[in-house]
Amino acid sequence: MSNLNPAEQSAGAPADVDPLDPHAGTAGRRRPEHPPATSATAGRTALAVEARGVRKSFGDQVVLDGIDLDVIEGTVFALLGPNGSGKTTTVRILSTLLAADAGVVRVAGHDVGREPDSVRAAIGVTGQFSAVDKLLTGRENLMMMADLAHLSRADGRRRAAELLDRFDLFEAAGKMAATYSGGMRRRLDLAMTLVGAPRIVFLDEPTTGLDPRGRHTMWQIIRGLAADGVTILLTTQYLDEADQLADRVAVLDHGALVAEGSPEQLKARVPGGHIRLQFADPQHLETAAHLLTNAGRDDETLSLQVPGDGTVATLRALLAQLDQHTIDIESLSIHTPDLDDVFFAVTGHPTTGEDDQR
Repeated sequence: MSNLNPAEQSAGAPADVDPLDPHAGTAGRRRPEHPPATSATAGRTALAVEARGVRKSFGDQVVLDGIDLDVIEGTVFALLGPNGSGKTTTVRILSTLLAADAGVVRVAGHDVGREPDSVRAAIGVTGQFSAVDKLLTGRENLMMMADLAHLSRADGRRRAAELLDRFDLFEAAGKMAATYSGGMRRRLDLAMTLVGAPRIVFLDEPTTGLDPRGRHTMWQIIRGLAADGVTILLTTQYLDEADQLADRVAVLDHGALVAEGSPEQLKARVPGGHIRLQFADPQHLETAAHLLTNAGRDDETLSLQVPGDGTVATLRALLAQLDQHTIDIESLSIHTPDLDDVFFAVTGHPTTGEDDQR
């Protein structure tokens, strides 16, 4: 942050080393590897968010213990973690709402400590709790934000109309927000965030409390924003949400970044994938079990679980092996690790639960 001198910012690195250079001054430091850009991010190497060595404590409790983040422009980045892991604190620091105790952070190319106004001009923030004024109509809430963004009345009305239409709120625009459903208020809250056309949007638990239809509607909106080139950093307690939306995922646990990568990269690091073979009779099961000695056997269901990654090549090799020994199977299914498996493997917790503001 800007209240640290260069020596403090670079944690002992030489004064001419840029603390935000991902390759500078890293000897002896542990951080998740950043693999080469995948197809989802290839060609988009400019960073919307850069953070190095960010630390934050509340009293004796260390909430962030020197985390590093790189968020590529135009991508969706998901931050996962159990209760108290520091997700919301991270968002508050990135959005200038909270000062870090140590570290360097740049958002949209601006230092969050030295240039907070420039950062705020480039970002939008939707927190865990709605900022909607329930005593105003949907249109009035948007016009209020247009005034705060210093839009002219004509531009404000035009922008409000665009967002009401985009978020399927046009018919309810003249009704007080107090009459809106939870999903409608959440959509209005995000629409208010977008009035100033921010380049970077922070979404803290954007679908918490929504029903399945509301969640999927919000997913469509987030995908649309990403397709328009908006950079999105979201925190979520729903692992399937990160799997569906994110180009990259980072997992926080006890204030440290314990895993980072694309959903596919993270899932590939977790063992446990298998192919389940179902047999019609005990004889074929017996023959297959002698052939596939590394498979787990279930005599009650007449099935085998064969370790495998579920790729086409693995499946073809397995079926060819069974065919060679004239072993018939009734059906098969493929299980590959999901982000629940990843989360449990790296944190020891089976689920994230609801964040507690830390």
